Amino acid sequence: MDLSVPKVMGILNVTPDSFYDGGKYNDPDKILDKIRTMIDEGADIIDVGGMSTRPGSEPVSEKEEIRRITQAILIIHEHFPGTIISVDTYRANVARIAVKELSVDIINDISGGEMDKGMFDTVAELMVPYIFMHMVGTPRTMQNHINYEDMISEILDYFAEKAGRLRSVGINDIVIDPGFGFSKSLEQNFHLLDHLNVFQSLELPVMVGISRKSMIYRTLGTEPSDSLNGTTVLNTVALLKGANILRVHDVKEAVQTVTLVKKLQRTENL
Repeated sequence: MDLSVPKVMGILNVTPDSFYDGGKYNDPDKILDKIRTMIDEGADIIDVGGMSTRPGSEPVSEKEEIRRITQAILIIHEHFPGTIISVDTYRANVARIAVKELSVDIINDISGGEMDKGMFDTVAELMVPYIFMHMVGTPRTMQNHINYEDMISEILDYFAEKAGRLRSVGINDIVIDPGFGFSKSLEQNFHLLDHLNVFQSLELPVMVGISRKSMIYRTLGTEPSDSLNGTTVLNTVALLKGANILRVHDVKEAVQTVTLVKKLQRTENL
């Protein structure tokens, strides 16, 4: 995938309890409608998640996670063959089933291999691209881990160490996700966004997932349902600071944002 033009990853949460769209896509017709909308609006990747990772969330069983993602992935293959699919999971066995049995293209792991020590070897065996995020602790405990001496340096070290380990087991298609909203306070999220360009030093693509998160609606005094405009503003900042992939609930607006920012950047040297 050519990331010289940033790509848009559309979020498909087939969960009852995700912070924004939990319970919206729990039957095949609704799932199909959502997928069709995202693809029509220009999504480059569809990211399927079968378990909420919002702050304080509890995990579901592996069997239930597999059941949820299987239904959605089969719908994508049937109606939109050739679509690039990622699966949002931190479980190595779910990743293995997703790739080997469901022909998924990318694994997106919020825990960076910390919540399942078999993940790195599994992804190496599967030979698929791997997105890993910065988080301390688990979704249930992560907001207890927001004390850093130098947050940006510590996150850089985290990515550098894990990227080295990934390469050592043969994984070379690596994308990093700084983890907005994960083990960060509201102020730390904005500090992270302001310094996003620092991560280009790692020479790895950067994915940003800011869509409708609390850093937007808490700052504005609104709700996730009223956070699209704020999402677009912060996605614009992320692109200007080097983001290569935007992970979003609202594909059309993200695609438009990419188009406008690239137009701006092309005129800089006129």
